[in-house]
Amino acid sequence: MATSGETSLICVGAIAGAFGVRGEARIKSFCAEPADIAAYSPLTTEDGSRSFTLRITRPVAGGGFAAKLGGVPTREAAEALKGVRLYAPRARMPNLPDEEYYYADLVGLDVVDTGGAPVGNVRAVAEYGAGDFLEIAVAQTGALLLVPFTRDAVPTVDLAARRVVIDPPEEITVEGEQEA
Repeated sequence: MATSGETSLICVGAIAGAFGVRGEARIKSFCAEPADIAAYSPLTTEDGSRSFTLRITRPVAGGGFAAKLGGVPTREAAEALKGVRLYAPRARMPNLPDEEYYYADLVGLDVVDTGGAPVGNVRAVAEYGAGDFLEIAVAQTGALLLVPFTRDAVPTVDLAARRVVIDPPEEITVEGEQEA
C-alpha cells in the first residue's frame, strides 16, 4: 500500500472514474485483499477535505470494483473524482506479520549504511512495477538516492529504533548518482 507521506494515513485505493449511469465509481484497490478496501470506510482524500463511505456493488472487468460512494449521486460527480486517491487512518489498518511494513511507517526513518554511518532519511517509497524502491534524501548533499527495497539492499528495518540499514548494490553511490 502506498503512503501519504509523513501522515498517519495509508493510501488504500483510487477512484478510476465513473461506472454506469447511477453514480457508481470505478475503484482501484491497493489492498493485499482488494475487497478489504470497503472495510476501511469511510475513506478520505489525502488532505482530509472530503470523506466518502464506500460500498462495493460489483467487481468490474480489468480488475477493481464498482462502488457507491457517499455524497456522489451522479455519474458526472463520480467522473469528476477520477484520479482521487483514497486514504484510511493508519490506526484502522490491521497489524502486519514480521518483515512486512506499511510504507507510511517507513517514511521519515533514519538511514544508515551497514557500518552504521548516517546516510539520510527515507523520503518516500516508490512503486515502479519492477519493484519497490526507498527514496532516500542524502543528508550531506540533499541528493535523492533510490535503493531497491529488497532484503539484500535493505537488510534491516527497525521500526522501534526508527532506523533502516542499507547495503545498496555497488552501482549505486551514496551521493545519489549511479556510476557509469
